[in-house]
Amino acid sequence: MAGYRIGPFEIESVLAQHPAVAECSVIGAPDDVRGEVIEAYVVLRDGVDGVGGIGGSPELATELQQLVKTRYAAHAYPRTIHFIDALPKTPSGKTQRYLLRNRRRAELSTPEPR
Repeated sequence: MAGYRIGPFEIESVLAQHPAVAECSVIGAPDDVRGEVIEAYVVLRDGVDGVGGIGGSPELATELQQLVKTRYAAHAYPRTIHFIDALPKTPSGKTQRYLLRNRRRAELSTPEPR
């Protein structure tokens, strides 16, 4: 991102320290200015209140971004946090980041309705 080489594991490790986070995955999403920006997909623990049944709020997203800024690096925080109900996984339980990347690219390439 903007000339920095940032791996997802360190950011995921910091996000996983938050008591509301059950699991998470970090991807690089296309960006016109920086090349790619960091985005996180977060599954919240049961009982975390939020909107839409999945949970999450703008306040929680900001809290997670601040957590990464203070515990890892200020330039490596996720610019967007997506709250989802489950991460795509292989049969052995590994997160399939490429599916998240493809999903995000598809969302970004679809024109917004007017």
